[in-house]
Amino acid sequence: MIISPPKKTESFGYFDRYITKVPYKDLIKGFDESYGDFFDFIDDLPEETLNFRYQPDKWTIKEIIGHIIDCERVFTYRAMRFGRGDKTPLPGFDENEYAKNSNAGKRNIDELVVEFADVRDATESLFLSFDEEMLDRRGKANDIEVSVRALGFMIVGHQLHHLEIIKERYIR
Repeated sequence: MIISPPKKTESFGYFDRYITKVPYKDLIKGFDESYGDFFDFIDDLPEETLNFRYQPDKWTIKEIIGHIIDCERVFTYRAMRFGRGDKTPLPGFDENEYAKNSNAGKRNIDELVVEFADVRDATESLFLSFDEEMLDRRGKANDIEVSVRALGFMIVGHQLHHLEIIKERYIR
């Protein structure tokens, strides 16, 4: 099954900026290719670059990877809830507190790569379990209505957003 991009009416607000970054016409292909491209790029970076902060209050690349992993888990949880028909509005989360308490910056890059691969595999399996009706279901998270399909594309777009930031601000 091909999971096509969401319609403009499937997401509102802040997260549209991630969805619009996604060039893939099939979400599953997007999961696979964006993950591969991300780590093909990260794989060549030396440890000093992975631990670099372009400003004192900004995350390192390792911390960005931890942030991407955490956000993918949150977005996937939301997709599971909405896809299963749960209409309970979900709260937002404090990404800065998550990052501060993740220990990602202290971990070995190989551990982060394995964790990201595991999370991505679980995400892909969940989205492959959805049928069209489930993908079209909506719920509210952080006071924003969003479809399950849009959440999947947000996951890919969020990762692409952070890869752009890494390329622009961290690579000297």
